[in-house]
Amino acid sequence: MTPQERKQRTENILREKGISFFDGLPMTESADQVKLKDFDTVCRRAVAALLCTQMAIELNENNTENAGRFANLIAYFDVNKSLNARESKLFDGTATKQDITDIVWEYECYWALVWALGLIDDISDASDICDCRKAIQFVSKCEGLDDFKSKCSLRSADEILDMLDLYYRYHWAVVQHQHVDPNCSVGDLNGEVVFERRRGLEWLICDTADWHDISLHT
Repeated sequence: MTPQERKQRTENILREKGISFFDGLPMTESADQVKLKDFDTVCRRAVAALLCTQMAIELNENNTENAGRFANLIAYFDVNKSLNARESKLFDGTATKQDITDIVWEYECYWALVWALGLIDDISDASDICDCRKAIQFVSKCEGLDDFKSKCSLRSADEILDMLDLYYRYHWAVVQHQHVDPNCSVGDLNGEVVFERRRGLEWLICDTADWHDISLHT
């Protein structure tokens, strides 16, 4: 699919959902212009994000003993070196309340990754948060990292760009509605869900290692 065809496809979806769009928004790259993160990197990032999310939830509720259990699981799954800067703060005691909140929201970044890894059929509905129970089970039912990887298959660049283009234009509508024009229609989109899933999708195609460092402009 060419970038123009992708844009037209996305705009047709937005029309069907009653979501406003701006025809002048840039097009996403073509598949031959992007380089996806490699399979092992994506799998490790997904597992690390899920476990850190769970750890952050426990810390947010002052359940330090349970938080320690997830720290052990991060070592068990051998993803210690796949943590981003905010996640690493969970282990040295320097994480702020905002850091912990940001990590909890990584649930949605993770949801985008497990879609990209073929564990979920579709994430185009951004009206509500992910299925947390299912999100946990993708990792909790595995004996280790290799077992998790055996259940995954990375989608093509074209598929990922299709979904990213949709979330990019979702994000524009949300920002426009919240900060510029309240009459801009966003349908039933959840702005936080859109933002975080877009972050995960953008991470898949960019050189940036830490997804919190990605600029999510619209």
